[in-house]
Amino acid sequence: MTTFLTVLSSLLWWVLYSSMAALVFALIGWSVLRWTERCAVVFNRIYLACLVWTLLGMLLVVGVAAYEGHLHPPYGALLTSGLLRGALVLDMLLGTVLLWRLVPRIDARRIRPGSACMAVAAIMAISFGVATSLA
Repeated sequence: MTTFLTVLSSLLWWVLYSSMAALVFALIGWSVLRWTERCAVVFNRIYLACLVWTLLGMLLVVGVAAYEGHLHPPYGALLTSGLLRGALVLDMLLGTVLLWRLVPRIDARRIRPGSACMAVAAIMAISFGVATSLA
């Protein structure tokens, strides 16, 4: 029974932390996409794309951390890992595809792939800056 409760608690915290991070990422992405598209974009779709991206990205990073055995602080060795860098590139590609496919402009056309790349780059730059300053 305690194993079930542990797994359930872990899943709830995973979704909670992912949704909080997705909200911050959606705010950054919304401002970048509004600037690059020169048109209003749908915020709730940006949040959906960022939520899916964050859920999958957290699984990817935790998987790399578990594979390399860096599940506990200090995380400096994890941040210099080549496997993590490759996983972050894959994560950025995933984020770009999700934003490009899920986010429409207000005129119901899809955003440009270049705009999605710019939004993902801004989100990753800010989040990696925060992660390295905390580690």
